[in-house]
Amino acid sequence: MSQAGAAPGTAAATQQAQQALQTQQAAATQAAQAAQAQAEQTGQAAQAQADQSKKPKPTHTQIQLLAINDFHGNLEPATGSGGKINDIPAGGAAYLATHLKQLRAEAKAKGQDSVTVAAGDLIGASPLLSAAFHDEPTVEALSGMGLEAASVGNHEFDEGWKELLRMQTGGCLPDGDGQNNQNSCPDPKHPFKGAKYKYLSANVFLESTHKTLFAPYTIKTFKDGKKVGFIGMTLENTPNIVTAAGVKGLSFKDEVETANALVPELKKQGVKSIVVLLHEGGFPADPKAYNSCPGISGPIVDINAGLDPEIDAIVSGHTHQAYNCSLPDKAGKPRLITSASSFGRLITEVRLSIDNATGDVDRVNTLANNQIVTQDVVPDRQTTKLIDKYKKLVAPIESKVIGHLTTPSVVRTNDDSLESPLGNLIADAQLADPSVVSGGKKPVVAFMNPGGIRADLASNNGEVTFGKAFTVQPFNNFLVSMDMTGTQLKALLEQQFSGVNGPEAAKFKVLQVAGITYTWNPAAAAGSKIVAGSIKIGGQPLVDGTSYRIVTNNFLSDGGDGFPAFTTATNKVFGGLDIDAFASYLTAHDPYTPVATDRISIGS
Repeated sequence: MSQAGAAPGTAAATQQAQQALQTQQAAATQAAQAAQAQAEQTGQAAQAQADQSKKPKPTHTQIQLLAINDFHGNLEPATGSGGKINDIPAGGAAYLATHLKQLRAEAKAKGQDSVTVAAGDLIGASPLLSAAFHDEPTVEALSGMGLEAASVGNHEFDEGWKELLRMQTGGCLPDGDGQNNQNSCPDPKHPFKGAKYKYLSANVFLESTHKTLFAPYTIKTFKDGKKVGFIGMTLENTPNIVTAAGVKGLSFKDEVETANALVPELKKQGVKSIVVLLHEGGFPADPKAYNSCPGISGPIVDINAGLDPEIDAIVSGHTHQAYNCSLPDKAGKPRLITSASSFGRLITEVRLSIDNATGDVDRVNTLANNQIVTQDVVPDRQTTKLIDKYKKLVAPIESKVIGHLTTPSVVRTNDDSLESPLGNLIADAQLADPSVVSGGKKPVVAFMNPGGIRADLASNNGEVTFGKAFTVQPFNNFLVSMDMTGTQLKALLEQQFSGVNGPEAAKFKVLQVAGITYTWNPAAAAGSKIVAGSIKIGGQPLVDGTSYRIVTNNFLSDGGDGFPAFTTATNKVFGGLDIDAFASYLTAHDPYTPVATDRISIGS
């Protein structure tokens, strides 16, 4: 019984043992297969690594550099020729932002790093949309576009260097919530935070500390440790073309000496690739040849010739010209020189080719291309939203009708004597402004610098708005009355054709006038061009020893544009803003008809 009862149990045990053995064999087989697969993968990886090691390593690293200059707060596309490149509509911050994004995306797809820089005058002399808010909208927009570094330009000092510091660091002005048609931080929920990009000012020094106003340079480190140094400078002549109050306490140094002195400092930090962001430029013989530099002349040529050969490229500006070429440095090697016109109409794309063996720029393989900021792309949504916000905020100021014209416009186009209808209108407005009357003594002569007249005065079916007037005079200069003798006035008039305004200048700076008439002789030598006895004030001959009350803007009053005679005047009294005088005159002479250009004449 016991044997018969034991048989089933023994069979079950045997079956379990066989199953366990099969399971062990299957596991062993799987382990062996896994080990073989791992060995094959390891072998393949080793072979791939071996194959990779046989491939030659890249000899160069490509870095994309995107550059703009002289944006001047043109958030919306500029009008007229200022809104085109060779008849192609161009510019506008929303389109600029889109093009920058597209170019960066193209570089990223190629495995290239990218950096965006600028060469000055991003703000100042701006349209009302930006200027009404102290250019805070422009700084906001450029920060949102990914700008990383910018040299200061002369117009960055239009409202003074302390205001420029605010542009960098942020904060709001106590400007009375719209006083003088300006309003800092108009949206209390969003205070101005300052620029996300770095301003650079290598040749601008605080006289009190002998330190630069902003950092002289910035170093950008890219993948594989590649370093590029960016030196930022404005033109040494900045004090002569901005108001003295705006740069009081600052000194401006020579561009070449400044940059060359920084080269050893950058090299000590392992920087072998150096780019200068310079707010100074040149003039190509053919302004339409925006991707070459035919017959280029001007300060950029001499600056390039003097810069250390260790400097690899110059991104320039100031002249509002477009060019792109290589000029020989003083060692005879080609060096890239570029400029992207103005108003955000062009982007310079530079492909910096860095030799991996030396860490320095291979100039032969470094190429640049000035690309038009066309308006056939989808405008950037965030930038568009920003612009729309400020357009609503500025509308009450901009749309106010201040007068009418009997002609479609008043033009700044000069006649042969270099007098213009719009120049006469502005000078008349200055002469009539009551804010400069001192002790009951009214000015009898007014002077306006032609470079300060930024556009024709246009109308909308005869209506002149504050916005249109502001486009003509966007600097918010103050009017200043002063006493000058007949002798001083003679010297002043000769300075239109001598000194920095002499024959070697691009063109004479003939002041627009009211209350005075005279004749000048183009054939006479510099310093003797005013025809003797031709000067009359109020219809009466000028008397050397007589004192005359005159009025001008504070820029000229400080000797700007090469007119030091103004600095010798006495009893100066500051009045209101030039734009307010202009607007008031148009209102008081509504409708306005342009007057003849008969105050300045040419003779012998």
